[in-house]
Amino acid sequence: MTLIVSAIPVEAPGEVDEALHMAADEVAAGARLIEWRVDALAEDPSGLACILRLVRQSPVPCIVTIRGAAEGGGWRGEDTDRVSMLEAIGTATEGPRYIDFEQDCLQRSANLRQKVLLAVDHERQVRDLKTGLIESFHDFQTRPTDLVRRLSRMWEDPACAVAKVAWRARSVRDCLEAFELMRQAPKPTVVICMGGPGIASRVLSPKFGGFMCYAKAQGDMGTAPGQLTVPQLRQQYGFDRIGAATRVFGVVGWPIEHSLSPRLHNAGFASVGFDGCYVPWPVPPEWEHFKASLSAMLDFKPLDLAGLSVTLPHKEHLVRFVREAGGTLDEVAARCGAANTLLVRQGSLHAANTDAPAAVGALAEALSIPASASEALASGMEPSAVPAGPEAREAWKGLRVAVLGAGGAARAIATGLALAGGRVVVFNRTQSRAEAIERDLHRQPLPGGGQTHVVSGRASEIACGCFHAFVNATSLGMEGGPDAAASPLPDDVSLDDRVVVMDTVYRPRRTPLVREAASRGARVVDGTAMFVRQAQMQFSLFAGRAAPPGLFRSLVDEAVAP
Repeated sequence: MTLIVSAIPVEAPGEVDEALHMAADEVAAGARLIEWRVDALAEDPSGLACILRLVRQSPVPCIVTIRGAAEGGGWRGEDTDRVSMLEAIGTATEGPRYIDFEQDCLQRSANLRQKVLLAVDHERQVRDLKTGLIESFHDFQTRPTDLVRRLSRMWEDPACAVAKVAWRARSVRDCLEAFELMRQAPKPTVVICMGGPGIASRVLSPKFGGFMCYAKAQGDMGTAPGQLTVPQLRQQYGFDRIGAATRVFGVVGWPIEHSLSPRLHNAGFASVGFDGCYVPWPVPPEWEHFKASLSAMLDFKPLDLAGLSVTLPHKEHLVRFVREAGGTLDEVAARCGAANTLLVRQGSLHAANTDAPAAVGALAEALSIPASASEALASGMEPSAVPAGPEAREAWKGLRVAVLGAGGAARAIATGLALAGGRVVVFNRTQSRAEAIERDLHRQPLPGGGQTHVVSGRASEIACGCFHAFVNATSLGMEGGPDAAASPLPDDVSLDDRVVVMDTVYRPRRTPLVREAASRGARVVDGTAMFVRQAQMQFSLFAGRAAPPGLFRSLVDEAVAP
């Protein structure tokens, strides 16, 4: 079982009472160890007495860490003084479960090492001590070139009770190395990839036998980049349920900090009793990064990668990747060259697109078109298989929809609308990209006969007053995106209650486009409508069963303010 450690910094004597209350809250949330980070407190004249009180009154076994400045800590004094304090702490009547000390200091000075060994339990210790040594190394810049050698030395050191290495992840591929090091460990070991690309190394540590996972206290900034809170680990990621057989899913994109997908899918897995965990995998925009990252994840068989949600800017990359790997594509992905879902089944790859039916369904609801039939048509189903199909197609035939954008989402939405029978005009700041969508999609044969109608539009044509709906398929207005304050709709576009404006951006819910369209009298569909639909479809593909009714909608409404 991987222990969750809540790291609580205490900088001054006046903070001790508050820190103890915070520790009690962390234990109530599920922490099994408390790390007292007392770098600055240890330099105070009353520091030792305060630290001993923290140890004595800690609600669960604890770790005491006085981290040196060389490895990101706040201790500015001499190492000899720091070691003397740790010796007093480790040999106290009520000592901590562990003290944490850096490997470099232990190796740099035989004298320091001898003094540290006086404070901890080991095979040559003549006193009956309960305190063990966490021998650690941290690199806040990058992966150290001698990482494996460092960890091997910790494993070989008989005084080392727990080996701990942490480095700032360069990419998600660093997590795979961390997993393999956890699997190889001959003694209790903590391997952490810091930063956003390393979140999976924390969340999935129980799958690979990691001894501890460090969390930040609720409301605290944390002691290392990428730390999650105890509730995030346990409630959002289902940390307690993760085991060796857990199948791994996740979202790939750039950026993905705003994504609600981990919260939704993990809650869904827990609700239906499915042994899966869904984590963020941030991958930079370039094809080379995407190809290298997915290849490494698939090649690392112990990961048990079973599926991925793929978002901006990688939806077209996913189709290319699956094609090159000899995998299969669903109808929409094959037609539009973009997919948002990867399934891994017995070594074979399948790419699917749930964006198209989700967008068509959300828009159909606003336009009073039978949604279920529209979603089926957008998925490439034969009209004869859907009783309301002809009626829905007839309704779409009279509608003109402007799709704003020319990326993977725009391609999928244009394809879905065209399959449903609508007339689609694609607008983009780079005209050539809109024209490329027209070349790929215009006059494709429809499953039930006829042809699709997708054309590119000129900027001057968007204000023609002839569109029944506008769909934003760009990242403009997205929290954390390239321009969170922008709207893709020009001011000269005429809007009233006969026009529907739909956004695909769901964070924030009231994007600049949504606010602007509502103020000008249009019927508005915010990005949560499409997001919830596509997530439910993805969940069905991942888990092989329907998403719990209403769960995803309630979680999104809770997370995204009106």
